[in-house]
Amino acid sequence: MNPETQFTQQVVCITGAGHGIGLAIARAFGEADARVCVNDIVAERAYGALATLQAAGIPAMAHVGDVGNEQDVRALFAAIDQQWGRVDILINNAGIEPVHSILDHPLCDWQRTLDTNLTGTFLCTQQAALRMKAQGQGVIINIASIAGKSQPLYLRSAYAASKAGQVGFTKEAARELAAYGIRVNAVCPGVIITPMTERLRNDAAQMQRWQAEIPLRRLGTADEVAALCLWLASDAASYVTGVAWHVDGGKNMA
Repeated sequence: MNPETQFTQQVVCITGAGHGIGLAIARAFGEADARVCVNDIVAERAYGALATLQAAGIPAMAHVGDVGNEQDVRALFAAIDQQWGRVDILINNAGIEPVHSILDHPLCDWQRTLDTNLTGTFLCTQQAALRMKAQGQGVIINIASIAGKSQPLYLRSAYAASKAGQVGFTKEAARELAAYGIRVNAVCPGVIITPMTERLRNDAAQMQRWQAEIPLRRLGTADEVAALCLWLASDAASYVTGVAWHVDGGKNMA
């Protein structure tokens, strides 16, 4: 392991970490010697992730809560305070992706998507940044999407809007929080092999379209997203902030 990507005794909070990309990120930081807090809105997923990490010898805690709810977010960071007394790295990963036409998109699903994907990013960033400011340093990474840049997804207007909002928020947060030694970046995955893409991955025609559109001719893995997060959080990226990084096999080169 490169010493620049070791996180000995650092505390990392990953939202939506019960499975998929979030769990891969949690595992990667744990293997790099960090202490890991996994958050998920589903208790079974949160505690399942905790068991997986602890079985690997990773110091970890779990917290169940909705990142779109301010009281839940305050409770999440209070629990981290009680357990470890600091937070060094925040990964805003929690997200949902409803499928609807704009013409009949239920307002409740639109609002829930923005609450989770965008407001959740704001609320968790606010709580983490208050602690990082007192520490004089910290790293925040927002898991956005190429859907929030120049690759919108069909029938996913709320998702695309929320992810575009995350990218814009990342840049503003990076500009404002730099004064306190806090770096903020976004990671924009393309099509990644996760539970969220499982249904579409079982569609042979869809897989053929994806592979034709992706220069590397394959889907990405959650571990490949996690690897970029490790680098962005590390001292090797100490002069990097305010950037939205693609992990998409070359699908979006803008």
